[in-house]
Amino acid sequence: MPIVNAIELTQKLVSMDSVNPPGNEAPVNQFIGDLLLANGFTVDYIHYGENRLHLVAAKGPKEVLPIVLSGHLDTVPLGEQEWKFHPFSGEISDGKIYGRGSSDMKGGVAAMVVAAVHATEQNPDASVLLLFTAGEETGCQGAKHLVENYPGLGKAKGLIIGEPTANIPAIGHKGGLYMNVTVTGKTAHSSMPHLGDNAIYKAAAAIIKVQNFVFHEDEDPLLGFSTLNVGMFHGGLNLNSVADHAEFTIDARTTTKTNHTKLLDELKNEMGEKVSMETLVDLNAVSSEESHPFVQLVYETCGVSSGDYAFPKSMPYLTDGAILQPAFQGVPTVILGPGQPEMAHKTDEFCYVSKIEEAVKMCTDIILKGASL
Repeated sequence: MPIVNAIELTQKLVSMDSVNPPGNEAPVNQFIGDLLLANGFTVDYIHYGENRLHLVAAKGPKEVLPIVLSGHLDTVPLGEQEWKFHPFSGEISDGKIYGRGSSDMKGGVAAMVVAAVHATEQNPDASVLLLFTAGEETGCQGAKHLVENYPGLGKAKGLIIGEPTANIPAIGHKGGLYMNVTVTGKTAHSSMPHLGDNAIYKAAAAIIKVQNFVFHEDEDPLLGFSTLNVGMFHGGLNLNSVADHAEFTIDARTTTKTNHTKLLDELKNEMGEKVSMETLVDLNAVSSEESHPFVQLVYETCGVSSGDYAFPKSMPYLTDGAILQPAFQGVPTVILGPGQPEMAHKTDEFCYVSKIEEAVKMCTDIILKGASL
């Protein structure tokens, strides 16, 4: 099977519905796998549930540490708003490819696939490892599953996560600690509230404690300070009853200065014994040294420098890098992809055609230059 160009490949990937839930990433990864097999890559699939697969593909000398390119194939749901362009059309208009996942992040995956093929054809000594995961959008559970079920990933020269950055490299992002907090009480008729125990009042008091919580940690030079946010609240049975149940969520965005176990203990102590906490997502921050040769190689390829403050050096969102960086023993990790960050998860999501073409060249150059690291 001949390699297609990155624009055609993006259109094909966008046309394949992989909204999560349920995901349905298997056909997407199988299509990519067939393409890579036809171009001399070894391909492994890791089962991740019904109609769901991860893909691991490699090419190049086994004794040479690879450059790892990683992306996810699931997308978020379409939302309630009507789309101007069909969300699975991959239609091109005014220099943009439209469709769910075009920016986040099937355009990035397509660019990495084409770059890996081009680079290894140009230099047989270049070593590349491609990791395409299912199940990222709901908390990077897929990458965690991949690491646990595909032992021996070993070491690498560097890791590129192809999330949307408009081809501007970022060397880190905050971690995420998501919690669901439950408060119980005792129901009674609302005309006799003294006979009950209102869970909403107790939850509200706990939320105020969260609002006023102080992180006792230093500022991270790359990521700044950790933050907390209460994003959802639910409680009560009906208007004229004392609430016997309430729950809310906490979203902590953390830095390399944050110990998640200690943070959980501090929040529990702050809110008191009347609440119970369930951890939904627990991902550490990603951070890389600007001075590392791999990071400098990426900077040079992308036309930026360490002293340039006109570009973001970290991203606000979570990525599979939180799982993969420690799996590759702390390898320098760069978030770099052609998608527009502001278009992720939006109605009429698009990716610029020119950005995908630029990403192919960037990734190809990184692989080729990285062969001599």
